[in-house]
Amino acid sequence: MTKLWEPTTEQIDRTEVAALCRDLDLPVSFDALHEWSVNEPDAFWATLWDRYGIIGDRSDTVIDRSASFRETRFFPGAKLCVAENLLADRSRDAATHEAMSFSNETGHVRSLTLANLQDLVSVLQQAMRDAGVQPGDVVAAWLPNLPETMAIFLAANSLGATFTSSSPDFGTNGVVDRFGQIEPKLLFATNAYLYAQKRHDTLGRLAEIQERLPSLESTILVPYLDEDIDHDLANTIQLGEFLGDRTPTELTFDRQDIDHPAFVLFSSGTTGAPKAIVHRAGGVLLKLLSEHRVHCDIQPGDRVFYFTTAGWMMWNWLVGVLASEATLILYDGSPFHPDGNVLFDLADREKPTLFGVSAKFIDAVNKAGLRPAETHDLSTIRTVCSTGSTLVHESFRFVYEHVKSDVHLASMSGGTDLCGCLVAGNPIGAVHAGEIQAPGIGLDIGVIDDDGNRLDPGEQGELICWSPFPSIPLRFVNDPGDERFNSSYFTRFPGAWHQGDFAEWSDGGGMVISGRSDATLNPGGVRIGTAEIYRQVEQLEEIEEGLVIGQAWDDDTRIVLFVRLSPGVTLDDDLQARIRSTIRTGASPRHVPARIVAVDDIPRTRSGKISELAVRDIVAGRAVKNTEALANPEALELYKDLPELQQ
Repeated sequence: MTKLWEPTTEQIDRTEVAALCRDLDLPVSFDALHEWSVNEPDAFWATLWDRYGIIGDRSDTVIDRSASFRETRFFPGAKLCVAENLLADRSRDAATHEAMSFSNETGHVRSLTLANLQDLVSVLQQAMRDAGVQPGDVVAAWLPNLPETMAIFLAANSLGATFTSSSPDFGTNGVVDRFGQIEPKLLFATNAYLYAQKRHDTLGRLAEIQERLPSLESTILVPYLDEDIDHDLANTIQLGEFLGDRTPTELTFDRQDIDHPAFVLFSSGTTGAPKAIVHRAGGVLLKLLSEHRVHCDIQPGDRVFYFTTAGWMMWNWLVGVLASEATLILYDGSPFHPDGNVLFDLADREKPTLFGVSAKFIDAVNKAGLRPAETHDLSTIRTVCSTGSTLVHESFRFVYEHVKSDVHLASMSGGTDLCGCLVAGNPIGAVHAGEIQAPGIGLDIGVIDDDGNRLDPGEQGELICWSPFPSIPLRFVNDPGDERFNSSYFTRFPGAWHQGDFAEWSDGGGMVISGRSDATLNPGGVRIGTAEIYRQVEQLEEIEEGLVIGQAWDDDTRIVLFVRLSPGVTLDDDLQARIRSTIRTGASPRHVPARIVAVDDIPRTRSGKISELAVRDIVAGRAVKNTEALANPEALELYKDLPELQQ
């Protein structure tokens, strides 16, 4: 793989990885640090707790392995509160340290010092306590990515409640399918949000959501576009009324067992009802600290931006950055309005040290012909993070050639399932095009065949983790006997976490992920990852993006490629021939699609992932079980009864 960047000695010396290695008397080497973390897991996780000053009542035992892999416990008997760790002054002057800076499509809106945030959480905490919120209750937010959304989480968590969130672009069924499983006591919502300078009102949907969530005792309307919200909803009050005349007092934190449920996150759910995944407090805190400090080199005083909504696990990833004493940069709105420069404009204004986006955003900026390095400063950015889908080789090159040449590009992969990453960046290592740099610290990552044998570099197989890790979720909601939970992660390869990604190691120790295992293609019995085809197709200027599936045909599987064409382009015989030639040359003859079909739109989940499985079901004549999981479910109609696929 082509090397695109390598840190200087001076850059390496400033990293947390180098500092850790020196303090542990290890060579300054990520490989050495990772090997130690896997071979000495008790020492590693204890070091992480102590080094980053986790606040809580720590147990003497670090890892209890007396039960099964999935039931391995970290710091059994310890007690902590995530909110206490995120809101602590630590080395900061709360009155002057900026905790959050919030912008939307209208520009910069406001900032909150740590003291401001503590005060907001304090009055929310008082109001929630008076509303009867207790440990084990569920507080839900159907809100944009606002400072209030994060403050609501912090207040709920401080009382021992479990928090869950969804963005307001989710429809009624999508919200009820999620929140209905966990029976929230309080729901925080707003009446409208802005996207691409268009106002989207939500009160109509909210009324139906309330009717279908009988557990709700009260709904609190958070003002966003309007200071006063005119409504006639029952059991609904505005935030100002909910807070009343309470004034900030000293925060209290209800420390719960380290495995107490802190979050419920939801899978995308396009193949059925979304899985409600219950995450443990201490496990998520430990895992995120390891990623933020080690893989992303986030240090006290840094400024961290990640484009996300409150409906994606990266929102939970982002709020955890507060534990590293960094400033959060929040944005609400379209990343392409008025054009693809909006987030780079934000970066010039807000000066982030870490700039996080999805792989599809980087690809779209490239396709739009934008050249941020020529139009923006971006001098403060040390790290660009990418996740959500596979970052293809060309997007790696685009970042270094047209965004910033001296940046650490950290592609990451993990998921909602573990509220974190299995493979991620290495700030002291070289970046190679198309590769995720390193296995997660403390994680024994492997690639294996169907029989569980470890595969050599260059051989594709299943991505697994042999070692237990703190953020293995507690359970799924409404899953008798943990049947779905076990079958999702543990049944196929006993004694390991099965992620469900199709991957391979590179010769240099990096990883290439070729797509989801359940979406891999199998023509002639040979497994092929979809990302390998996307990489070739999306090099062509005539193609905006593609979607590929396997279609059952003549007792085998044939590859079908759907393409969304650039404006004014027609899928004629010449273009089809060039597509096939590009795939054959850049990948292999077995990757060449049997059918190529032009479509006007490609369905994707609300977090931006292409929904291959939904299209596969439509083509096969099967109903998609949960269209609410899609941002554009109407696109599925384009794939029904296509004549090109009947022959």
